[in-house]
Amino acid sequence: MMLESFAEVESALNARWPENIIEPSLERIADLMDHLGSPQESYPVIHLAGTNGKTSTARMIDSLLMAFGMRTGRYTSPHLESIHERITFAGENISEDRFVDTYNDLVLYLDLIDSRHKDPLSYFEVLTAMAYVAFADAPVDAAIVECGLGGEWDATNVVNAPVSVITPIGIDHVAYLGNSLTGIAATKAKIIKPGSAVVLAAQPLEVAAELMRRAAEVEALPLRAGVEFGLMERNIAVGGQFLAIEGLGGRYTDIFLPLHGAHQAENAALALAAVEAMMGNGRELLDVEAVRDGFAMASSPGRLEIVRRSPSVLLDVAHNPHGATALALALESAFTFDRVVGVVGIFADKDVRTFLEILEPVLNEIIVTQSNSARALPEAELFEIAVDIFGSDRVHRSGGNLADAITHGLELAEEPGSALLITGSVATVGQARTLLGRRP
Repeated sequence: MMLESFAEVESALNARWPENIIEPSLERIADLMDHLGSPQESYPVIHLAGTNGKTSTARMIDSLLMAFGMRTGRYTSPHLESIHERITFAGENISEDRFVDTYNDLVLYLDLIDSRHKDPLSYFEVLTAMAYVAFADAPVDAAIVECGLGGEWDATNVVNAPVSVITPIGIDHVAYLGNSLTGIAATKAKIIKPGSAVVLAAQPLEVAAELMRRAAEVEALPLRAGVEFGLMERNIAVGGQFLAIEGLGGRYTDIFLPLHGAHQAENAALALAAVEAMMGNGRELLDVEAVRDGFAMASSPGRLEIVRRSPSVLLDVAHNPHGATALALALESAFTFDRVVGVVGIFADKDVRTFLEILEPVLNEIIVTQSNSARALPEAELFEIAVDIFGSDRVHRSGGNLADAITHGLELAEEPGSALLITGSVATVGQARTLLGRRP
């Protein structure tokens, strides 16, 4: 049935199988793409997998390609505030009208595909198909596509990407990926296609071995951080950091990146290597001024994003121990706050205790809350864990209301030199970003 409004399309998508539950198969999405004429084959793709850093790296790649005059499409997940953030053209969200039109372009096929398989198409599978169709219709010169969960069975993995990127891999989504680093790496490595180039972040030894095994198996060219390319220098600056990167084709200096944290500097090196691999096969120095312009335009909402001053309010979507570690290091190295108050709302399926233990040394006080997501850990349970780690005198409750938690946090962070950090999940940060008005 053709739908007329953005809200109707969003409701139809939400009625489908949720994206945090997967059935390990590409049969449904592959069948749908075949019926649509395989739009994903009409443009080159840079495909990203990993545990953390995918969205930031994808946004930097997008910004760099635009600086070289390319019309780009980008598909990332999950969204912070609105579903149409996931599909972008030249850095701008797809319009609501175009979102509706794209859904209607494929809606007639959905019932057919659903009827041909034991399980119906999921929310994420339909959205992925919409992105691939929209990019083909635009058309785009290149697409940057982020895996949703895992890699091998992720709906995005119906592309034959000439360049793939594997960001740092850690333990997450254990219900579907397991708690073995090598097993997780093997699943994510399946986005590496025969004869392609794969840009690899620095990884634990067993992860690196698994990724290299896959690259050798399909005769892909491995491009390794710290070997073929790497971050050479990083200096903290007002509003971000200055970088020097040894790229595949030579050294790029005086790069200003308006993002905070050593992890974002490492993500920048990955992004540059991916663009070099796509544009110049990694054999020549790209236009340095274009590279500088691309990085200077980079943004990554919800990633140590400062949305308010006096007191400073920071948003960060860290939601697992790996992300918490990067966040804690960035707070200590990039900022000079005397005191940090945390507002934390996290999902029930995460390693909550380890997450809080990592943040405990950098948070003076913590307010526990919960987002409006059905996956949110109830505040009462989070409170018990937090008290065990921080002590009762440093933990506060919000009554399960994020708006009240933010108000309380602003009161606690009133004294000069203090800051408020809101973190724990994309849902918590997205909801907070809306409440706070998004702009610094």
